[in-house]
Amino acid sequence: LSCLVDFEVTASSRHYVDRLFDLDPQKVLQGVIDMKNAVIGNNKQKANLIVLGAVPRLLYLLQQETSSTELRTECAVVLGSLAMGTENNVKSLLDCHIIPALLQGLLSPDLKFIEACLRCLRTIFISPVTPEDLLYTDATVISHLMALLSRSRYTQEYICQIFSHCCKGPDHQTILFNHGAVQNIAHLLVSTSYKVRMQALKCFSVLAFENPQVSMTLVNVSVDGELLPQIFVKMLQRDKPIEMQLTSAKCLTSMCRAGAIRTDDSCIVLKTLPCLVRMCSKERLLEERVEGAETLAYLIETDVELQRIASITDHLIVMLADYFKYPSSVSAITDIKRLDHDLKHAHELRQAAFKLYASLGANDEDIRKKIIETENMMDRIVNGLSESSIKVRLAAVRCLHSLSRSVQQLRTSFQDHAVWKPLMKVLQNAPNEILVVASSTLCNLLLEFSPSKEPILESGAIELLCSLTQSENLALRVNGIWALMNMAFQAEQKIKSDILRGLSTEQLFQLLSDSDVNVLMKTLGLLRNLLSTRPHIDHIMSTHGKQIMQAVTLILEGEHNIEVKEQTLCILANIADGTTAKELIMTNDDILQKIKYYMSHSNAKLQLAAMFCISNLIWNEEEGSQERQDKLRDMGIVDILHKLSQSSDPNLCDK
Repeated sequence: LSCLVDFEVTASSRHYVDRLFDLDPQKVLQGVIDMKNAVIGNNKQKANLIVLGAVPRLLYLLQQETSSTELRTECAVVLGSLAMGTENNVKSLLDCHIIPALLQGLLSPDLKFIEACLRCLRTIFISPVTPEDLLYTDATVISHLMALLSRSRYTQEYICQIFSHCCKGPDHQTILFNHGAVQNIAHLLVSTSYKVRMQALKCFSVLAFENPQVSMTLVNVSVDGELLPQIFVKMLQRDKPIEMQLTSAKCLTSMCRAGAIRTDDSCIVLKTLPCLVRMCSKERLLEERVEGAETLAYLIETDVELQRIASITDHLIVMLADYFKYPSSVSAITDIKRLDHDLKHAHELRQAAFKLYASLGANDEDIRKKIIETENMMDRIVNGLSESSIKVRLAAVRCLHSLSRSVQQLRTSFQDHAVWKPLMKVLQNAPNEILVVASSTLCNLLLEFSPSKEPILESGAIELLCSLTQSENLALRVNGIWALMNMAFQAEQKIKSDILRGLSTEQLFQLLSDSDVNVLMKTLGLLRNLLSTRPHIDHIMSTHGKQIMQAVTLILEGEHNIEVKEQTLCILANIADGTTAKELIMTNDDILQKIKYYMSHSNAKLQLAAMFCISNLIWNEEEGSQERQDKLRDMGIVDILHKLSQSSDPNLCDK
């Protein structure tokens, strides 16, 4: 039976296509109209017509100068209907070069035809399979679309929708901005048509996202004597549709993050922030809860005061716990299709909750405590670290990183849940964006007061971190060396030796000549931590002394800032504190001359650091101190000390 039905459908479809080739234009028109009625809501019929070659013929008729405007318009309507089907339909239309044909159609004087072309373009551009760049291949297209904005409310709605879907990233934002998007679209925010207002608002939300230039411009634009931020605030009100509230909150959030609106402005504190918190309620639909939480996370990410306000608005911290329990909103429970959809997308909620928790806990110790005390929070994060969705894993790691800034939590919750285990697992062959956050978190777990330090070491962390220091990615190199620096702080000698063995002298030199000052400072910090406590200093200098002295010389001779030189002189002071290691300085005239030079330097920090080196070399109670003192006296060190004792800087005088 199904074969028979298929055959009938195909036969009737062929009949529709055949009529497009009739010699009588009137019959062709009637054929297109019948086809339009046949395909509405019928995906099977759409697919058949495409397979049977209807698209090239419809496009031919649409572009023919001899076709009547009515025929051309009906062709555009049918093509739009075909595009409404599956993604494969859209691919077939794109393969037939439908976009250039429709763009060409926009040059027609006939408004109905233009609207039909725009409607079809809109449907094609909102499909995920259409490359946005197709809109920007010809520079004249954007200016022509801007000009068409004034023609009718339909051109306004469709063009704004096309812009908001095709504006991906700063390059597109700049093109639209330079073509006058702000001025051309602003007045549409007060249109009598809700659809036009909504699409214009969406345009501004994508134009302003992470774009200071657009945001700074929007603040000063006014429509009918009212500034845009005030218009956005009106659109945030509770009586407005949810998508309007959310989208205007996104516009104000972008403007705030760009510095165009202050974080303590009442439109942020009293309007935008509470609106976004409302979106997190379990009354809202899944998409609204996701977008609300993600936008709020972005709004408060860098501002402590906003984090504090958000944390005490509408019990937000507890409300977010529902993101893990109830994927469907209260209102959707009766709708089976909706429930099924929400279960499939529940991971998006978890991701959004982790992101918002990360922002909330970024700075304030009390907020972190509240987050961790929320039911099963640590278990949820630990589970999040091993989810299949990379976005959830990344958000869970971000959340963990935010909470790991707390000394109190490192000592308690992090220890109770052995968080380091899943974290070490995440660090094995993860993509860079996860590695960066996970390795930052590891840095915190390796601080000397963290009980996780020991088990992490036993699970192969040194090898892992040494490999990070060789990464092409700067953030990973910094984190790798930073974590090793934390690991070496007040560590036992075996760990220090393992680190040096794992890094290799070659890699150490590589890091000391890294072009990034952060890498250099952390590497010097590592050396300083390795060279602490006498037996360790002597042991390490007996095995690596020559290379370390070379490295120190290299840096003191290079073009480096004060902090780098100071750190290097502190390393020398540590070496000077060793029992046998001292000799490596005393027998190296070049280094001694450098210490002398820095004692007379114009910067007091460097003078102090150089004096530390001297004082560690001359302790009376240590063996050989007399010979060392004589040598330094001969070098003229005492004269410099006399001079420094007259210094106006009390620290230098005392030393």
